[in-house]
Amino acid sequence: MNRLPWASRMAALASLGDEKRRQLFELVASSAGAVGRDEVAQATGLPRSTVSFHLDRLVQDGLLAVEFHKPPGKTGPGSGRPAKMYRPVAGEIGASVPDRNYDLAGELMAAAIERSSAAGEPIADALPAEAYRKGSAAAEAAESLEDFLVQAGYRPEPDGDGGFLLPNCPFHRLSDRYPGVVCTMNGAFLRGAAARLDAAGDRVAAADLPGHCCARITPPD
Repeated sequence: MNRLPWASRMAALASLGDEKRRQLFELVASSAGAVGRDEVAQATGLPRSTVSFHLDRLVQDGLLAVEFHKPPGKTGPGSGRPAKMYRPVAGEIGASVPDRNYDLAGELMAAAIERSSAAGEPIADALPAEAYRKGSAAAEAAESLEDFLVQAGYRPEPDGDGGFLLPNCPFHRLSDRYPGVVCTMNGAFLRGAAARLDAAGDRVAAADLPGHCCARITPPD
């Protein structure tokens, strides 16, 4: 998957609960480029050691990235070691409880509309096709089907027969309002992942369990 695991995203957002850390993050995020510890310390009036601690914690929590640059205007031998600089990570970090992925739903629907408009394909065919393609691509980095389900936020639970129940639906609010559209999309997304990771055939089936995803993973044939 392209986003951080749910626990990592929660930790990143929790990190900003510290007032000093939030202040430093906002300063780095608003800068035109990467900034160093001395520059941040001077701008905030905080001790350099305090600034270093909080900036490195923001790196650890996935909110900032580090790069190294020579001091401006100094090159060649004797110009000094490259300085440690901080910049915000690319992209966005968001988390919800329980884990939801409405960004993915929007991406799938936008891709389906674009495909339908370009090729004249009915949207009812384009959406599951795009969801299947995205599921297959998203599963590429997973070690197993269960690993993919964990990363994608389904919270898989073994059913005792070799399959999995899926207690969490990443598209819960949408599936409540538009079950025909969203559950079809979700099933295709899971089938794309399963086809890449599991040679045991189509293991995605409909499920009707209160509080669960509309799909489940059946045991291998």
